[in-house]
Amino acid sequence: MQVFVRENNVDQALRVLKKKMQREGVFREMKRRKAYEKPSERKTREKAEAIRRARKAARKQAQRDGLIPMPKRRDDARGGVGRGPGRFASGDGGQRSQETRRLP
Repeated sequence: MQVFVRENNVDQALRVLKKKMQREGVFREMKRRKAYEKPSERKTREKAEAIRRARKAARKQAQRDGLIPMPKRRDDARGGVGRGPGRFASGDGGQRSQETRRLP
């Protein structure tokens, strides 16, 4: 695996490396190898993974064939800067209006 450091920006290169390792499943593999896994547990895990992959492939194929609806796209999935009004968009400076204020 190779990551280029641009303009001496090591932090950004490290984020890219972590993301690549996450996609490749390196962290999952490291966690799995932390302790000994009995052969019977390994077979059970591999069978469960195969079933999960098959179900996912069948679901994707059914969506492509139109048998089940496609999942709704979330535009606010990551919620970064400049992606809409955000949390503090009410414009009241953090003060509740008279109607929404709780009474004792």
